[in-house]
Amino acid sequence: MNATMPILAAAGIDPVSTALIATGIILFIILFFVFVPVGLLISASASGVKVGLVQLIGMRIRKVVPQRIVNPMIKATKAGLSISSNKLEAHYLAGGNVDRVVNALIAAQRAGIPLDFEQSCAIDLAGRDVLNAVQMSVNPKVIETPVIAAIAKDGIELRAKAKVTVRANIDRLVGGAGEETIIARVGEGIVTTVGSSLSHKDVLENPDSISRTVLGKGLDSGTAFEILSIDIADVDVGRNIGAQLQIDQAEADKRIAQAKAEERRAMAVAQEQENKASVQGMRAKVIEAEAEVPQAIAAAFRSGNLGVMDYYNLKNIQADTQMRESISTGAKPEAKK
Repeated sequence: MNATMPILAAAGIDPVSTALIATGIILFIILFFVFVPVGLLISASASGVKVGLVQLIGMRIRKVVPQRIVNPMIKATKAGLSISSNKLEAHYLAGGNVDRVVNALIAAQRAGIPLDFEQSCAIDLAGRDVLNAVQMSVNPKVIETPVIAAIAKDGIELRAKAKVTVRANIDRLVGGAGEETIIARVGEGIVTTVGSSLSHKDVLENPDSISRTVLGKGLDSGTAFEILSIDIADVDVGRNIGAQLQIDQAEADKRIAQAKAEERRAMAVAQEQENKASVQGMRAKVIEAEAEVPQAIAAAFRSGNLGVMDYYNLKNIQADTQMRESISTGAKPEAKK
């Protein structure tokens, strides 16, 4: 550079200006290749995807990663699908997964499942894995329920576990219920079927009756799945709930009877205490009245209303009465003092 500067000066060219221009050109080329994915443009042209330089620059301006749009377009074109870049950009800007949507469309086309781009985008934006849904439509999934306890009419508890084979329903993925609803409905169907059985032995002998009954209830209505089969994997006998309930009821009745008996005993004791108090009160009155008899007799003597002969007649009547009472009771009469 230093060696060429005298030559440029002799030719009338400013070496400083030339160096600045060269540096600017180099920076422009570097920025151009950084801002514009030329390699991606070449790959798209080689794959038959019509993407212009202006479109790639526009993606950069719209803050869209060109690789997220062009690479799925290349896959779709190779698979025979025609999807415009504008639709892919719109789905990307809406927060969708463009690559997953294109993969789902390709898988659906290969499996012969009717699925268009708009429907696939709606499923993806709804938060569901559209590619997994397509794969589940081809390869059904088996959902295993937890242990479900149900009681037959004879009071015996049965603990069952079921395996539900489901297939994704593409048309109901948007707004349809998930696996939790399927498990809950199957559990409800098992409880209802076992509960309507007269004996737990009937269920143990024919566990497939549960599958037929539950499957016929249309449990997949309003869900994102289609139930293909319900298989009872295991049935165990649990507790005798009926006997336990009877024991608990008998214990409760016993406690109630004991409480009522205790209440009656307490009332009887209170009544007895009241009667004793009443008798004691009557005895006190009798004693008080007997104590007043000598005073009354003395008052009668003083007032002249009672004579000596009348007094002796009263004593004879009392002795005669006492003798009769002794004869009736078999006791010996007390000697008179």
